[in-house]
Amino acid sequence: MGTDKFVSRHIGPRDHEIDTMLKTVGASSLDELIEQTVPSSIRLEKPLNIGKGLTERQYFRKIHDIAQQNKVYNTYIGMGYYDVITPAVIQRNVLENPVWYTSYTPYQAEISQGRLEALLNFQTVVTEMTGMELANASLLDEATAAAEAMIMLFNSRSRKQAKAGVNVLFADENMWPQTKEVLITRAKPLGIELQFGDIHAFECNDKVFGVMVQYPNSNGTVECYKALTEKVHANDCRIAVAADLMSLALLTPPGEWGADIVFGTTQRFGIPMGYGGPHAAFFATKEELKRQLPGRIIGITKDVNGKRALRMALQTREQHIKRERATSNICTAQALLATMAGFYAVYHGEEGIKRIAERIHSIAFQITREVEKLGYKQLNADYFDTIRFELPEGVKVEDIERFSLDLEMNFRYFEDGQVGISIDETTNLFDLNWIVEVFAKAAGKDVPVIGDFSEDLAVKPELARTSSFLTQDIFKKYRSEAEMVRYIKKLERRDISLTHSMISLGSCTMKLNASTEMFPLSWIEFNGLHPFIPTNQALGYHMMMDELRSDLSEITGFADVSLQPNSGAAGEYAGLMVIQAYHESRGEGHRNVSIIPASAHGTNPASAVMAGMKVVVVKCDDKGNIDVDDLRAKAEEHKDNLSNLMVTYPSTHGVFEESIIEVCQIIHDNGGQVYMDGANMNAQVGLTSPGHIGADVCHLNLHKTFAIPHGGGGPGVGPIGVAKHLVEFLPKHPVVDNGRKGITAVAAAPWGSASVLPITYGYIKMLGGEGLTESTKMAILNANYMASQLKDDYGILYTGKNGRVAHEMILECRHFKAESGITETDIAKRLMDYGFHAPTLSFPVYGTLMVEPTESESLQELDRFIAAMKSIYAEIKEVENGTADKEDNVLKNAPHPAYKVVADEWNHSYGREKAAYPLPFIRENKFWIDVARVDDAYGDRNLVCACEPIESYMED
Repeated sequence: MGTDKFVSRHIGPRDHEIDTMLKTVGASSLDELIEQTVPSSIRLEKPLNIGKGLTERQYFRKIHDIAQQNKVYNTYIGMGYYDVITPAVIQRNVLENPVWYTSYTPYQAEISQGRLEALLNFQTVVTEMTGMELANASLLDEATAAAEAMIMLFNSRSRKQAKAGVNVLFADENMWPQTKEVLITRAKPLGIELQFGDIHAFECNDKVFGVMVQYPNSNGTVECYKALTEKVHANDCRIAVAADLMSLALLTPPGEWGADIVFGTTQRFGIPMGYGGPHAAFFATKEELKRQLPGRIIGITKDVNGKRALRMALQTREQHIKRERATSNICTAQALLATMAGFYAVYHGEEGIKRIAERIHSIAFQITREVEKLGYKQLNADYFDTIRFELPEGVKVEDIERFSLDLEMNFRYFEDGQVGISIDETTNLFDLNWIVEVFAKAAGKDVPVIGDFSEDLAVKPELARTSSFLTQDIFKKYRSEAEMVRYIKKLERRDISLTHSMISLGSCTMKLNASTEMFPLSWIEFNGLHPFIPTNQALGYHMMMDELRSDLSEITGFADVSLQPNSGAAGEYAGLMVIQAYHESRGEGHRNVSIIPASAHGTNPASAVMAGMKVVVVKCDDKGNIDVDDLRAKAEEHKDNLSNLMVTYPSTHGVFEESIIEVCQIIHDNGGQVYMDGANMNAQVGLTSPGHIGADVCHLNLHKTFAIPHGGGGPGVGPIGVAKHLVEFLPKHPVVDNGRKGITAVAAAPWGSASVLPITYGYIKMLGGEGLTESTKMAILNANYMASQLKDDYGILYTGKNGRVAHEMILECRHFKAESGITETDIAKRLMDYGFHAPTLSFPVYGTLMVEPTESESLQELDRFIAAMKSIYAEIKEVENGTADKEDNVLKNAPHPAYKVVADEWNHSYGREKAAYPLPFIRENKFWIDVARVDDAYGDRNLVCACEPIESYMED
């Protein structure tokens, strides 16, 4: 492969090394290995029709030309999306920094202390701004956060209410239209009755379990909901509030008037609009509801030596553990964006955020005064940033729109002919004059000249915030850029990412996120667009997205793709809802049984329950494959109500199951549809496809197979591909015509997390059809090479018919515990001393490690990981044969943080060198751990989820 080809940079092993690896695994060629691994019955007959891969330079020119087709206007539409100023120090050192965007979800706390602190900062910002007691580490977007709030209120009903069938949520009609739509989508399958109406006319009754309002509301009006909250609570109900986080610097926080849940988006805290995302939603609640809180929660605990440490709290709430009993299917945060929002608050502090909020509000007030002088009436008596004008007689909306577009501005146009303007932190004096100029010209009046900003405010005392916020030291210390960049770098040094070493997590596909793919994220032509602008201002986006949909359709073997779902779990849910819409169109809406193999990802059964399904579990045989006889029996038993099968392929056990075509046929014969979980698409691309196999729907994790970074736990992107008969049911959008007429929206933005789609677009365009297929083959070779090297020490739990694994494998670790007391957790922690992130721990089989090397790792890196695993095996044997103490050994005490290794006192039976430098290569690039093994149980018993002084009960 020539070095000018991107594929040669994306794939790790060199040509001469591939020959060596093939000899090691016992295959004469790469094609022979694939023949031994992928069943011939599912192999594609033709190569992918995607075209030749571009060089990086060719792609850069192509994406630059596409970007130029987007028009970056000043947009004052609002509706939950606002232009921002991302501090350069955050853009340069976080958004554009692979240490931050290539790290994984912080399940392994000891090597994630940096991003955990950043997310703790984020949670602190949310609780401080909202006046609530507890916040999570972010959700997908504001609309899906609203849906999670609705479900949480529903699940927190009293036993008496649940028994009585209390099922009504009353929501203010003046919520964002995209939020109302997602509420509709999520309410129906759960049997929740949604009532939208005038909040002023609302009266509680014995069928209502909750109330939801927007603050400020969709019209821009600020209302005090204290009396409403008291009335709701008096009737044994709860209230959830969608709040504008920036406005809460000036307005009374909902927690102070008794709200039970407060949610919204942190997009205004330095996150570009990005044509809709990704943005970190926030979600805060009272501590009494903590065990029903969706998403991830970062908490403070201590390590085994008493040092302060952080970790993900209350993890038993997670879908992978609770499965169909989970209260949410969301397992993705928007960690990278939450991190940026938290840093935004750290950089600005209370005084800076308050100053920004006051400036936004004062400009809105100034425009109000100037435009009212021209004969217009401003309709919002109380407002923060959004003003709404009634046009005087003789002035047409068309004139306002024409003059605003002439000046490259977008306003919001209400259905009743009113015009809305939402001010943001980027609005300057020129903008202010241009806005007023539009209204003057439309009214045929002289254009006034405004020479300076006014600092007048119009927030009434009864609506104004009087409490302070962000009073912790962390929000006071980093005002200069020099101090801020040092703080970011301090946290960065506490995290393992792909910049340090391979991350071998099975099913998570931690591959190269190429620099050329990442560049467009910082370009204003992609990140500066509001999702509700006229389509002709986003032609570049639509050129790119149309090509991307076409390429993904080719790769999946499907007729079309929806880009709207903004996580893998959201893609699962969307796919199931599309299937249900299809059944309903055929008069078979009663079909509600979802058959799911026991080996499936935990999000599968959780998503099925969220979609109103009854989950029926199918056994796996002793080789880890779907038990076809059990599947057939259960499909026939439930044939009258069978909706779908949710299946992962290759299986979660890392095997290409030979029976997959038969499995799909059984489901179709019994009236169901086949939903394929795309988590393992990295072993399919170019060799087979969901459509070719017989699936009807498949979601794609673009943050796995298609190179979008994991970002420390998000963004995730989960578009769905569908067969021809399901295209008409793909999700539409209530604000922008996205070309669909199907199910109601599953995300806030019409095209989901649009600003990260250029990453996948670049990945496909630079690899081309041949390179995509080569990548899949190399993923399979790397996995089989590693399996061949580790099978004698650990054992490979499941293999295919010819003894091959797919792109990942499960290492058997259960026998170690009986013989030495060493567990898979001890192995995972010890790997940190070797400079590696652990493989997937105890999933899908308890007591095992699931490993996926991906195609991007070089032979040298694979060999380093193998050497580490073999060294750990030798350490286990030392415990077994008595050479090492059964309790005081390197595995039980792992990981070994720097503060212990350099301490004057060393009381272990082994030396410091064995603890810190077990292999020579570690000296070249030692990753020093900041904390020892974390005490999870302590943190859950003493839940602290914000920046609080806790030195009273633990060492610093």
